[in-house]
Amino acid sequence: MASTDLIRPASAASDWTIPQGWKHYTASEHAMWDQLFERQVKLLPGRAAPEFLAGLDILRLSRPGIPNFDELSERLMKATGWQVVPVPGLIPDDVFFDHLANRRFVAGNFIRKPEQIDYLQEPDVFHDVFGHVPLLANPVFADYMQAYGVGGQRAANGGVIEKLARLYWYTVEFGLIRSGDQGLKIYGAGIVSSFGETIFSLDDPSPNRLGFDVRRLMRTKYRIDDYQQNYFVIDSFEDLLRQTLQTDFGPLYAELEDAPDIEIETILPTDAVYTHGTQSYAREKATEQA
Repeated sequence: MASTDLIRPASAASDWTIPQGWKHYTASEHAMWDQLFERQVKLLPGRAAPEFLAGLDILRLSRPGIPNFDELSERLMKATGWQVVPVPGLIPDDVFFDHLANRRFVAGNFIRKPEQIDYLQEPDVFHDVFGHVPLLANPVFADYMQAYGVGGQRAANGGVIEKLARLYWYTVEFGLIRSGDQGLKIYGAGIVSSFGETIFSLDDPSPNRLGFDVRRLMRTKYRIDDYQQNYFVIDSFEDLLRQTLQTDFGPLYAELEDAPDIEIETILPTDAVYTHGTQSYAREKATEQA
């Protein structure tokens, strides 16, 4: 939800928040939410991380229609101290990080049109609320999101947002998790809110599913115009939070400053590659030593 060079709409407050306007949603807009919701919840059991599915129940997102942010925030606040605040669309990086650092998740208050059901360039309320908010009911992931916001504030001051943006992309938006002996599961919002990528990310043989490594990840390019060709796999949300809190990002940014980016299709000799939940090392598949 973050971007640069944006002009704040006159209707938005200084922190870019706006009223959700829940009473103004039309019947067709509520029906679009219900259609998207029904399609995804039928697909996610056995594919989504148990923590995500638990969040759907905790927040009672199965109720018909677009959720009322005030009611949603009340339940979320009781669970982890987070709230959902509506914004008009993309917002500046510094505003985005400030909201996260203070346990406020920003969400667009608009929903896609029927012709956009399978692809929308700018995140809408379904992506933001269905995709992101359930995991904010999980205390560990909630702490990770706040830590990311604090890290984002530091990165903005140091002019290294691009590297940190890749961490968000490959975890919060398009992350996979190894779920014990059940294999790989999805948790990233860009996957769980997408019918097509929910299937592609786990079933298609073409993408690389790589072991999570902060340095490797922050050098790796990503695509915004198609399904991902790289997914990074965490061992647990606890491990993700631990690695984030234990990493001194200042020296890491300095270390990576002159390191070349890694192209999307590349597999390195040191990469851990996952196939149907089983870890193996792809030394024989290396195409480039970065």
